[in-house]
Amino acid sequence: MSVLLTATCAVPAAGAVLTAALPAGSSESRRRTTKAVALGASAVTLVLAAVVAARFDPHGARFQLNESYSWIRSFGITFSLGVDGIGAVLALLTAVLVPLVILASWHDADPAPAGPDGTFENKRRTQAFFALILAVEAMVVVSFYATDVFVFYVFFEAMLIPMYFLIGGFGDRAGGPESARQRSYAAVKFLLYNLLGGLVMLAAVIGLYVTAQDQGFGTFDLPTLTSAIADGRLQLTGTVEKALFLGFFFAFAVKAPLWPLHTWLPNAMGESTAGTAVLITAVVDKVGTFAMLRFCLGLFPNASKTFAPAILVLALVGIVYGALLAIGQKDIKRLVAYASISHFGFIIMGVFALTSQGQSGATLYMVNHGLSTAAWMLVAGFLISRRGSRLIADYGGVQKVAPVLAGTFLIGSLATLSLPGLAPFVSEFLVLVGTFTRYPAIGIVATFGIVLAALYALLLYQRTMTGPVKDGVRTMPDLKARELAVVGPLVALTILLGVYPKPLTDLVNPSVNATLSQVHQTDPAPAHPVAATSGGEQK
Repeated sequence: MSVLLTATCAVPAAGAVLTAALPAGSSESRRRTTKAVALGASAVTLVLAAVVAARFDPHGARFQLNESYSWIRSFGITFSLGVDGIGAVLALLTAVLVPLVILASWHDADPAPAGPDGTFENKRRTQAFFALILAVEAMVVVSFYATDVFVFYVFFEAMLIPMYFLIGGFGDRAGGPESARQRSYAAVKFLLYNLLGGLVMLAAVIGLYVTAQDQGFGTFDLPTLTSAIADGRLQLTGTVEKALFLGFFFAFAVKAPLWPLHTWLPNAMGESTAGTAVLITAVVDKVGTFAMLRFCLGLFPNASKTFAPAILVLALVGIVYGALLAIGQKDIKRLVAYASISHFGFIIMGVFALTSQGQSGATLYMVNHGLSTAAWMLVAGFLISRRGSRLIADYGGVQKVAPVLAGTFLIGSLATLSLPGLAPFVSEFLVLVGTFTRYPAIGIVATFGIVLAALYALLLYQRTMTGPVKDGVRTMPDLKARELAVVGPLVALTILLGVYPKPLTDLVNPSVNATLSQVHQTDPAPAHPVAATSGGEQK
């Protein structure tokens, strides 16, 4: 039995333990050692995740590289891991982003002087910060690989703990005098919302187990359960299936986040460091949309079809609502947060359009949104760290004093509005086409989200990068080598996947087709099929 998946999950976990255990101290050498260990662990994880993706055979079994270890035998719980194309791609996205987040956050946890004598506050701050980042990575990767429902639930909930401390304990230093109180509020709100979703899901997990056990399936193994449901050996009555579906979906919708369960996100992203904000929206939130595909559609196919129209309406509201609020924001980070709410609306819409184009586009959107939003947010973080303010009104004329910073920010802005040639365009196009073929009215209205995205993205660039140079911007330095090492790969991947997305589509399409077959759905026939031809002329 291969242990590749276990190793991919264990390396960041071991790195987190090792980083946390390093000797505390305020010296630069000790902090540098801490950062090097964290970066090294994340780099090894990236190599392993890339090997997993490379070894996955799109033409083979749905779940590959399977591993299973006995855990709680009396309840049929095993620590089971397996990877499909969607999980492989999203785990690789996580592994790509975490080293870049660590590099971008290189000085975010450096302790600040706590008095005229130059002593430092909280000497373990640096070790804790980078250990928490690695802990989040480990839990997210397990979530993408888990093929046991209970194991998934445990790590789905456990990742809230390190994220809570990252938001509440290591927030944005540009938040002003009320920053500590606002960070605490944002962290508690994040935790309470997601804990509520998790508790509802726990009840649904228990209900699924009891129902399955009554019919001779005393297990949490996902492939076993989905196979039994698909061929009728495990039957869920209409009311039971709907109730269980709603329990799972509620937890995923909170984490995604779907309107109207989104209100924790702007607070959390606004009060976090730029690196933590990227972890929230580009890594952790993707677990919610991924789980909708894997668990909601796989375990509850009939309920998924029943609730799909209502979910599409909520997603549509989220697209327009998030974009409109993004346009009116005065805070750069909150603008990116509301833009992400709009983008998650597109992802969820693609999932529940129940078409191959929609779900393929939704999966690509998870990846491409992760890359483009990471680039946008991290460059915004570099900008904020230089000026010491998150307010859009405090900027102007940046492109005249820091042209490279402005140029990379422009690419992130154009990717956010899904400019053709950049990665998000492919995803958004597929989602809209896939939605229109089954729900044309929703697809048409959703296209207005593209127009609104152009407004908030270009207005932000215009107000911060162009015009007269503001006083606080005149001495602003351009991007440094470390910062270019962070942004460069994100920009390159955004362009590469925008012109050649085939490597990703080849991996995810078989898993998408398998998901559609589980819900007994096929793509709608064209409304106006091509007429039969004879002798080159239409009949």
